[in-house]
Amino acid sequence: MIRAIVLAAGASSRMGQAKAALPLGASGETVAARVVRTLLAAGLPSVTVVAGAHIDAVRGAMPAFEPRARVVEHLGWAQGQLSSLLAGLVAVDDPQLEAILVTLVDVPLVRADSVAAIVDAWRRTRAPIVRPVDGDRHGHPVVFDRAVFDDLRRADPNVGAKAVFALHAAARLDVPITDDGAFVDVDTPADYQRLLNGSA
Repeated sequence: MIRAIVLAAGASSRMGQAKAALPLGASGETVAARVVRTLLAAGLPSVTVVAGAHIDAVRGAMPAFEPRARVVEHLGWAQGQLSSLLAGLVAVDDPQLEAILVTLVDVPLVRADSVAAIVDAWRRTRAPIVRPVDGDRHGHPVVFDRAVFDDLRRADPNVGAKAVFALHAAARLDVPITDDGAFVDVDTPADYQRLLNGSA
């Protein structure tokens, strides 16, 4: 069993507003709704979105009438991204949980087939960490096998999940993905404008 977690708890200070609620393209679909829709289309059975600084905006940006998606509030969001990941893990953890797929609301253009390829690579290998790469770039989503859950829980919040990546570098699986959407973050108004001018 694998569950999807979307990290959307930050203050979006560089954007100046909640990234999750930004509209994409002519349809007006929000960033959060696009990410959720993509993960579900890739075969993830459910999506948990971790929100914090902009909880109401995130809730309002979720896809309507989608029972497989939910928002959980993380009051400690200011402690950093790892704390949000751990809040998501608490929300989805179950004795049968085998892995979590983690992505950022900042990465809305990743394709469903790219997400499915990452999950398939984890299912085939049960590698502790599986991530998309394109040359020197590495992106999202990332699968963390249950074998590394305790390492995530013990990691230094100031270092974050990077410490766990380093710990498992030898066994980590990098999956070549030719999908710019897996590597493009939307952090600033300029990033957002480029996104709108491109393939949104």
